[in-house]
Amino acid sequence: MEQTTHRSAAVRDGFGVGLAVGLSGLAFGAAAVTAGLSVPQACVLSLLTFTGASQFALTGAVGAGGDLVAATLGALLLGGRNTLYGLRLADLLKVRGPRRLLAAHGVIDETTAVSLAQPTSESARTGFAVTFASLYVTWNLTTLAGAYGTSFLGDPDMLGLDVVGPAAFLAILWPRLAKSTELRVLAAAGAAIALCATPFLAPGVPVLLAAAAVLVVMVR
Repeated sequence: MEQTTHRSAAVRDGFGVGLAVGLSGLAFGAAAVTAGLSVPQACVLSLLTFTGASQFALTGAVGAGGDLVAATLGALLLGGRNTLYGLRLADLLKVRGPRRLLAAHGVIDETTAVSLAQPTSESARTGFAVTFASLYVTWNLTTLAGAYGTSFLGDPDMLGLDVVGPAAFLAILWPRLAKSTELRVLAAAGAAIALCATPFLAPGVPVLLAAAAVLVVMVR
């Protein structure tokens, strides 16, 4: 009975995060076309890349007149954090065979947050799958809608949809932070590192440097 309750909660969390965060695909689709990408290019980027921060970084750099190669390298650097997520989730999800390729495609901020917030391995796997499926479908559909409807949406920054992802991510992690002093120290140290580095380093680098905050907990 308890296991069923945990899985039901994981499904609810997964759908909630997937649908809420997926709406920011509207802003990405609009931003991509505004930056000079075609509608098919915007859609393919969402289908194959599927990591919002890197996608926004790429289109932002291109829109600002940056070199495509440099913009791509910056997006890859920002997406490097997903590798760390994969290392953490590998033992938890226990995916084997060809399915590992599909699971790897779904390792992003939101799926990681929902999975790690679950109390059991079974509910963690359920949360990962539901979050991945709902977010992938919603993100790609809203990317298409945003790209086609750019002229009606106006300036994407005016919609404020870019805050949905971070807000949902924080909402999922907050209960864990409230119960652990070490996690609060880690979160504060990571945020401080990222904020201090942001004015001086290229997009993506501060996020990776924030991972150095783990050293604080390791030393303790």
